[in-house]
Amino acid sequence: MTPTLVHRQHRTRLPAAGSAARVRDWAKIQERMLVPLYEAVYERMETGPGTRVLGLGCGTGLALLLAAGRGAYVHGADTDATRLEFAGRRLHGSGGAAGREARLTHGTALEAVSRGEPPTLVTAFGALPEREELLRLRKTLGRGVAVVLAGWGPVERCAVAPALRVATRLAEPAEARPDWCGRDDLEELAVYGGLRLEGSGRVACPFGYADMESAVRGLLSTGLYDSAVRATDQEQVLKELMEALHPHLRADGTVWMPNLFRYVVART
Repeated sequence: MTPTLVHRQHRTRLPAAGSAARVRDWAKIQERMLVPLYEAVYERMETGPGTRVLGLGCGTGLALLLAAGRGAYVHGADTDATRLEFAGRRLHGSGGAAGREARLTHGTALEAVSRGEPPTLVTAFGALPEREELLRLRKTLGRGVAVVLAGWGPVERCAVAPALRVATRLAEPAEARPDWCGRDDLEELAVYGGLRLEGSGRVACPFGYADMESAVRGLLSTGLYDSAVRATDQEQVLKELMEALHPHLRADGTVWMPNLFRYVVART
């Protein structure tokens, strides 16, 4: 490993889960990597005025902001209060009428549905809902509502996979792992939840960072490495993460990793 990487290992620290620093790193560095996915889905679903979007696991609200920019009414739900607070500031300060009228629910998908107008489009760009949760949500929504489930593409098409494996290798065996999608995983989840499949798509979402430190901070902000830090220590996680990222460090100092994401379109 190069001296530069060793030096940065000691400069970078893992912000605490739920901290403002962690949320800023996610919102300013990592979340934007998924913009191609958000835009592809909104384009396919013809999202615009008259669309009522419910974003499950909306995080810091970038996907909602893009939908509001198209004129859609947006409602986001998340169980992370710190991320949701950031989403509120981002949406209500956007300057657009749709953003100012955005609703946010600190809670589950079912709680969000019970507190707002019935959505015409439900998106799960963050963590996928559990099977039973999706089944209950379908019953609550009624018929004809579009639901989009999204996740990682095949592991062999995601250059970030070795960096994410650092988290799973160092974590306790019982801890959750990244949800790599098999060929039909998203479809099977939709069908189990009682949804009617309408189609699917693939979207290139390259992860590009200004430098190695930004790459480390962005990936740490996902929360995937928290279990590894608890099982080992922060220095070990940082060391192995930077080693996994080093093959993607370019001559100009940037870090670039091509990735593929998948989504399925279904209806209640």
